[in-house]
Amino acid sequence: MEVNANEGGSTTTRGGIYWLILPAGYLGSSFWGMALILASTNLLTARIAAAGLGLALFIVLFIAKNWTLRGLCIGFIVFLAVIWVLQELTTVKILRYVILFIGVMNSLFSVYDIYDDLISRRVHSSDAEKFAEICPCCTGCGWGVIWGMISFAFLCASLYLGLVILS
Repeated sequence: MEVNANEGGSTTTRGGIYWLILPAGYLGSSFWGMALILASTNLLTARIAAAGLGLALFIVLFIAKNWTLRGLCIGFIVFLAVIWVLQELTTVKILRYVILFIGVMNSLFSVYDIYDDLISRRVHSSDAEKFAEICPCCTGCGWGVIWGMISFAFLCASLYLGLVILS
């Protein structure tokens, strides 16, 4: 797994089911954003989400292949720790809102990234173009539109469930 300073990156895999792996970076980001939005509706679930996010960042810290990703992991771990300490030791109760913010931004960026990478700027080596080679019923741009609609549906559903029903 590699993250570049220009917002790009790559993940190398061996084997696996490519029609699940190729959209996972875009739709997985949107799914985890949805999960964080829903977790922000309750303090206990927000604590669980913050702990899970911190643990995932800690694991990625050791498997990262470059210092950009390591630096991002360290920064977010420190940020989450400071927010957690503020939540527990002071009257500042912002953990739920931070988890909500991270979830919304993750989901919004997923929608934007799909548009930017797969629809408006067509790159022949994109995940959508590779997916179109496996499933040729649509072009890479077509798969980008489909993934964008799925990602936007995740965002809308999580905001509706989280802010209207669960709150």
